[in-house]
Amino acid sequence: MATIQPYAAKTVYDPPGYAQAVKVSGAQTILYIAGQVAYTPEGGVAHPGDFKAQAHACLAALKAQVEAGGGTMANIVKVNTYVTDIRHRAEYGPIREEFFGKKLPASTMVGVTALAHPDFLIEIEAVAVL
Repeated sequence: MATIQPYAAKTVYDPPGYAQAVKVSGAQTILYIAGQVAYTPEGGVAHPGDFKAQAHACLAALKAQVEAGGGTMANIVKVNTYVTDIRHRAEYGPIREEFFGKKLPASTMVGVTALAHPDFLIEIEAVAVL
């Protein structure tokens, strides 16, 4: 069983919303989860124009993927989030907390000009260790 320990160097600010770094020891399985977007069951774009609904759908898909691989959200050690409008950052925090709790894995958020479809507003990829 892997031991997952969030940490920050003493000389680096340790924000309350995510880990600056994550140390993993004893890992036997690593899941690399591709960017999850808000798909409909038919493969179309779900919730066009609704950032909050798309963020929730992305995190629900991420949760489903990590569980299908044999883990839980607690096994996720790194998340990369891509948004088409960085102003959604404040809206994203509470939704993300629903899935990860108060102290999140090591995280990066990047504002991008576009995703794979013009109606996607957010995409989330992750690495999990089991």
